[in-house]
Amino acid sequence: MSFSCKDTEKKSETKTTSTAAQLYYNGDILTMDSEEPVYAEALVAEEGKIVFVGDKAKAEENYADAKKIDLNGNTLLPGFIDPHSHFGMVSNTMGQVDLNSPPVGDVKNIADVLKKMKAYKTENNIADGEWIFGWGYDESQLDEKRHLNKTEIDSVLPNNPVYLVHTSGHMGVANSMALEKMNVSAATKNPEGGSIERMPNSQEPAGLVQETAMYPFVGNMLKILESKQAEFFPATQDKYAKNGITTAQDGMTDRNAIEFFQSQADSGKLEMDLIALPGFSELDKNLSDSTLVWKTYKNGFKLQGTKIIADGSPQGKTAYFTEPFLTEVPGCESDCRGFPNLSQEALNELFLKAYEADNQLFIHSNGDASIDMVISAHENACKKLEQPLDKDRRTIVIHSQFVRPDQLETYKKYNMEPSFFTNHAYFWGDVHVENLGEERAFFLSPIASAEKLGLKYTNHSDATVTPIDPIFTVWTAVNRVSRSGKVIGPDQRATPYQALKAITSHAAYEFFEEGQKGSLKVGKLADMVVLDKNPLKVEPMKIKEIEVLETIKEGKTIYKK
Repeated sequence: MSFSCKDTEKKSETKTTSTAAQLYYNGDILTMDSEEPVYAEALVAEEGKIVFVGDKAKAEENYADAKKIDLNGNTLLPGFIDPHSHFGMVSNTMGQVDLNSPPVGDVKNIADVLKKMKAYKTENNIADGEWIFGWGYDESQLDEKRHLNKTEIDSVLPNNPVYLVHTSGHMGVANSMALEKMNVSAATKNPEGGSIERMPNSQEPAGLVQETAMYPFVGNMLKILESKQAEFFPATQDKYAKNGITTAQDGMTDRNAIEFFQSQADSGKLEMDLIALPGFSELDKNLSDSTLVWKTYKNGFKLQGTKIIADGSPQGKTAYFTEPFLTEVPGCESDCRGFPNLSQEALNELFLKAYEADNQLFIHSNGDASIDMVISAHENACKKLEQPLDKDRRTIVIHSQFVRPDQLETYKKYNMEPSFFTNHAYFWGDVHVENLGEERAFFLSPIASAEKLGLKYTNHSDATVTPIDPIFTVWTAVNRVSRSGKVIGPDQRATPYQALKAITSHAAYEFFEEGQKGSLKVGKLADMVVLDKNPLKVEPMKIKEIEVLETIKEGKTIYKK
């Protein structure tokens, strides 16, 4: 049930690996095994592990019978490790209407949303009374610059309950029938850590439900889509593999999903490693369940630690800040600083229980006020347990988007690590400047500052919030260019090598896997990716054009273009 902080990863003996030795040569073999770029002439993989890294002549001498694989000038890297995404949510979107704005989708205004929703019902022969779901709408990118309301959805789908998931995943809009089915009415009070937007001059719900107020809607959606999990699983896995990912993550996993993922792994359907973070609402149940084994792979699937949601979305204006937003916030009249999803007392209790059980914590925290709460909870738990503040727990503060410089220093002091989200610089950098001002917006996901402190930061997509695409994540870290072409925080631009560390060596460290993954080193798993160009040798703005040619998991090709 508990796990040690020592590097004790176990790989399943039943997982299929390639047994024939393979000698890779004639390309940029970037090992990611040092603080500065180091290349090797050749690499040999055998029985799923790396057995040689070095001179080509010596490789040929020592492994004369190895199958030679000519890289043809392409680049070989460690397989990408997903620091944070939602594998299950990516899968679930395959049963929903895509409402993303460009460049991800084609929705430009509310009329486009309504047209897509109406067409979806017709094209899929959905009967009256059945639920219809959409995902990815972003009011900041719509022409109207606002959320939809229930009456607008009612105008095209009056006879179906409808729920539309915001791109942040932290709010959504329901129509009248959906609100009625979920028992949300004028008499319904805002839950702690959540908000129900009301119609003007009324207590009638308008349709928008934020943070904890959306939980019943999301829970209902996941329950309905659960029957489609097995159908969508192969396509979801392929999506990750096509992007060079050899270790994926599901960043909020309930007990039913844990059972499903393990069943897929046990039946041999899991081609990559999948790490799950069970949710904090089931912490007590999970810690008392002797059938759950933490931090140990079984056929490629493992439970790593517990995910806590401490605040909301900065672009959705529900992230918790010490200073207020500069623009109007729905449902708030003054001193609008967002809000925490949990009280300090509740957060303290979760930290104490997890730390006492040696359960690794991953805390969603965007705003600096929320990060203050996370640091306070860490200090409280360590004090009560009489344990060092810098014990090697590797508590991960997911997003840490608007972390302050003093908080970064505390991370270093306490052995905590940030998992940044530089894709925000592109997708919502302009919005953050408007909502927060340049000083705060420009310090978004500060990789350069974290690097100077010696933090082992990671950088993620948070899919479905932004697309699964590690190469694009590298591009946003290096360039920090917004949709309008503005550089969001030029001083925080990462080097390409730093950006690669965030999805290879540092990502392995995040999961206590640095002994098995993250670099091309003898003894580690032969998890690798082949790119058509070297991110270190192309123009920074062209990094996003680099293509994944092949993804290799323990010596076995799981994707090839």
